[in-house]
Amino acid sequence: MTSSAAAPERHVLEQACSAAGFDSDGAEPLRLAENQIWRLPHQRVIVRVAREGQSAAAAREVRVARWLAQENVPAVRLVDVEQPVEAAGRPVTFWVELPPQEHGSVQEVAQLLAQLHSLPTPDIELGYLDPFVRIRERLEAATTIRDDDRQWLHGLHRDLAAAWAERPAGFPDRAVHGDAWPGNIVRTVDGVLMMDLERFSVGPPEWDLVSTAVRARTTGAVSEHEYAQFCATYGYDVTEWEGYPVLAGARELRMTTYAAQHAASNEAWISEAQHRIDCLRGRSGPKPWSWNGIL
Repeated sequence: MTSSAAAPERHVLEQACSAAGFDSDGAEPLRLAENQIWRLPHQRVIVRVAREGQSAAAAREVRVARWLAQENVPAVRLVDVEQPVEAAGRPVTFWVELPPQEHGSVQEVAQLLAQLHSLPTPDIELGYLDPFVRIRERLEAATTIRDDDRQWLHGLHRDLAAAWAERPAGFPDRAVHGDAWPGNIVRTVDGVLMMDLERFSVGPPEWDLVSTAVRARTTGAVSEHEYAQFCATYGYDVTEWEGYPVLAGARELRMTTYAAQHAASNEAWISEAQHRIDCLRGRSGPKPWSWNGIL
């Protein structure tokens, strides 16, 4: 992005940094989309500028990060300033910059999830897990898919939402990460830690486990050996739970609508989105379906 295109975004950054006591000179844009990510290289600080209307979500993410630090759960850490800061109607948070990172292994995902799920539910406002958040909006934005596929996905959404409300009993509700895949549980020179805390909520721990199970059973991104290691490390195989098909179906729907939404603005996703729809509609044979994406 050119400096002129970044100028409006930089104004928000400068305002937020001034309010929090940081110098924004030399700030580097890492991502300028709905949510902006900036780096303050001289202070080793990452600045996250959320979109308007996300103040409550930003405040929840701050509460989660502070709770994880208190419980000694390895995770991204906040800079010690009062936050979030409001700038031009947008909530802004400040994070300690991480060293270079790579995806964690499935065993490392299981280890951190076991640690997280062993904790009592925190006495902070988290909200209850919604596995279908933004599904309707994604389908409305999915302008490249066929109308019959769109209507079928809407129907699947309705069926899964009804099944979710009547799902079998499982583990007691706990604080859950909400999007626990190896891209959000990463390895650095300092060890393995959680990042992307925006989906934290109270809900069934099985939801965090289903992410890896779907990557093994649905997409083939995780091998049978790796999945066996995951289950052994965590101490439980969620695919043996009678509620697994409902949660797996919700995860598969999320992954499919994610691709469909992105196909509308990125033609590289068009064939992948159609492939995922074809898989869900039974046009591509038995699972695993070898989806190209890892989400």
